[in-house]
Amino acid sequence: MDPDELLQQTKALAKHMSVYQPSLAPDITSNAVVSESAIEELLSECEEKWKELEELQNKLTLTETLEDTGSEFSQLMTRVKALTSELNQWQKREPELLSKNHDVLVAVGKEELQRVNKELEMVLSCCQAKNEKLNQDLKSEQKWLEEQEELLKAVTDKAAELQNEVMEFSESRAMRELKVKINQVKTYQEKLLEDLGEFIEEHFPLPQQQGNASKKKKNVPQEPTADLISLQEILELLMNKILQTPHEPYATIDNTFWPPYVEMLLRYGVVLRHPEDPNRIRMEAFHQ
Repeated sequence: MDPDELLQQTKALAKHMSVYQPSLAPDITSNAVVSESAIEELLSECEEKWKELEELQNKLTLTETLEDTGSEFSQLMTRVKALTSELNQWQKREPELLSKNHDVLVAVGKEELQRVNKELEMVLSCCQAKNEKLNQDLKSEQKWLEEQEELLKAVTDKAAELQNEVMEFSESRAMRELKVKINQVKTYQEKLLEDLGEFIEEHFPLPQQQGNASKKKKNVPQEPTADLISLQEILELLMNKILQTPHEPYATIDNTFWPPYVEMLLRYGVVLRHPEDPNRIRMEAFHQ
């Protein structure tokens, strides 16, 4: 771990310890007085341990010297043997007390308990600080979740409202467009009928008028004719028949139908005769 980071964590723990200090256990104090004989005994044991450490250091130095002089393989084998022998020694060795003196053991035990107590206090303060931080994060996350739920609800309501408006607008707009198209079709139909009437009136005049004009030129005496209907009236009659009575679209030919008009319509396939009655005709284009 980085020393700067460790220093910052230590400062933070010290700061939190001052906050949670009332809830911690009291410090362990040592009021026992250690005798001079116990101190001398402890010092002698420390000197013995120090001598053992010096011997081990000398052995390690000798081993490193041997490793430097040999090959890599021999160095590796030597290190393996040394580690194996050291492992065997530690496995065979039984734990020993620092001292058999009661006063020394009590003093060392109290110091160890104080050290462990301080470490536990630091762990406790750290856990409490983490719990407090987690509680704050939990509150902020819950607040953010509530805000997001409110926002989602508002957006959903707005989307539903806009969808209803779009549906209403589309239906009303479609109805208006349909009405406009119907009016356009009606206007176009009226114009077509007017143009058809003008065309028929110009190129297919009433037979009575045409006959009178030719006879006046030739000075031929005029013969009485029946009230003939124009070609436009014949077509309107047949169209009304097929629209009003589609199951019986035939019209009967009488004296008002001028035969040349009927023959012309039959020749161009506009009308058809009844298969059983040749005096009845119907429209071909509108028959289903």
